[in-house]
Amino acid sequence: MLVETLEQSAEPQAAAQPAGRRRFLRAAGLLLSLGVLALVCVASIVVGAKPVPLGDVWHGLFQNSGTGHDVLIADVRLPRTGLGLLAGVALGLSGAVMQALTRNPLAEPGLMGVNAGAAAAVVTATSFLGATSFMGYVWFAFAGAAVVSVLVYVLGGGRGATPVRLALAGTAATAALYGYVNAVQLLDSAALDRLRFWTVGSLAGADGATLKAVAPFIAAGVVLAALVARPLNAMEMGDDAARALGAHLNRTRLLAMVAVTLLCGGATAACGPIVFVGLMVPYLVRAITGPDVRWILPYAAVLSPVLLLGSDIVGRVVARPSELQVGIVTALVGGPVFIHLVRRKRMAQL
Repeated sequence: MLVETLEQSAEPQAAAQPAGRRRFLRAAGLLLSLGVLALVCVASIVVGAKPVPLGDVWHGLFQNSGTGHDVLIADVRLPRTGLGLLAGVALGLSGAVMQALTRNPLAEPGLMGVNAGAAAAVVTATSFLGATSFMGYVWFAFAGAAVVSVLVYVLGGGRGATPVRLALAGTAATAALYGYVNAVQLLDSAALDRLRFWTVGSLAGADGATLKAVAPFIAAGVVLAALVARPLNAMEMGDDAARALGAHLNRTRLLAMVAVTLLCGGATAACGPIVFVGLMVPYLVRAITGPDVRWILPYAAVLSPVLLLGSDIVGRVVARPSELQVGIVTALVGGPVFIHLVRRKRMAQL
């Protein structure tokens, strides 16, 4: 009897050990990812058309003399890195939330038309309403992102939407809206000059004012994404199971869409429409964390800036002394990845 009792008491411990090991590995992986992000941030400050010695980085950050490398670091490289960090967090989280909300591994702000909606609204505000600053058109970006999110959801079938129908609706909306954006820019040469780099997605031209303006919106989106992580985790198992677990479906969907709008709208208004970051990173993160949204979100928030800043560094290096905009680099990387995902047998059956 004693042996049986000891064996029975040991069974839960044996069952709990793999779960504890998984949590440890996830936490260790997240810490490692943070270390990689720190290295990429340093590289973003050091590497560029004009390399900066590591010894000058500390001087430029904390002992700015207003000359030479100090100006380059404090006024150009540091704001650019900060914007890449904020935009990467926003795009990664918005993609992860959207994938969990729609239960669609192809969902991403760029593919679902959200970026295009924000871009169309910004171009409209710039060309027809005279908006020239971030605070002048950021509200238009939010409105455009929200309207297109609802439109794509409705066109995709609403509650009966399938991943393929949502992807098709998002593709159609994106094509139509970018056609409008291109038409407006061709007819308005001043708008074309102002938005040439913005429309392809760029971190160039970032400054402290832009960072201060966009940070509150992205911070609010991050908080909302964290709040809906648990109910989104329940919704991954289906609406009936989520209700049984106590999740409020309509409230969760509303808060999740507000989070996506804040994150995507803020990032798009600050640095233009950047695609595939919100698709690639959350999808690949699932291979590390599994389907648990509570782990997918922090991983996506850390690794998406790694991809965005890494792409920005590549764009600066390959086209010296000029540079390739980060939106072009992410599209070149993300296009083949997206084709691979679509061609997979399991994906094709969705």
